Amino acid sequence: MTAAALASSGIGRIGPNAITRVAQALPARVGSGATWALFERAGLLHHLLQPPQEMVDEAEVRALHHEMQLTLGPARAADVARAAGRATGDYLLAHRIPPPVQWLLRHLPAALAARVLVAAVRRNAWTFVGSGQFSATAGFGQPVVLRIRHNPLCQGLASSVPACDYYAKTFERLFQVLVHPAAQVHEVACEACGDAECRFEVRW
Repeated sequence: MTAAALASSGIGRIGPNAITRVAQALPARVGSGATWALFERAGLLHHLLQPPQEMVDEAEVRALHHEMQLTLGPARAADVARAAGRATGDYLLAHRIPPPVQWLLRHLPAALAARVLVAAVRRNAWTFVGSGQFSATAGFGQPVVLRIRHNPLCQGLASSVPACDYYAKTFERLFQVLVHPAAQVHEVACEACGDAECRFEVRW
């Protein structure tokens, strides 16, 4: 479904990696039984039995990530989310970013590669922010700043620490491979903490 079609539908949708990569990361950390129970409590057992292949309602992604926070606690939920985010980054590198483009980015100066990558992320933001709004600032210095407003994963979530580890690790994996191997992404503001936006800073 295109961005225009999603907008006209009135339903926020997110790519299936936000569910399938969590399903892959959980068993090694909590066991298959606990994974099954967590998905059942989130009302998403059908996605565990048959992994989604197309974009899903953002409410389903929110339910899963919130259930992880509730069941596992912030630290363990963050560990799972980071593993899922890294796997999502690897999927995008393997299936969504053409090898010639990857070669070009890796051979550009890091600051220029960051600008090109940010432009690509901005164009495809509709696939991962659902009804939220993505923006970014990438000059020729550091940090690169990525922002999500009205983050669907933070709606209804209250946390004492930034809670968007899934997004942060996905961004980080892309920047490490395509911009600079030392790239790190830190979430410095989060709507779940009461901030006006979820804001990520990228440095290398």
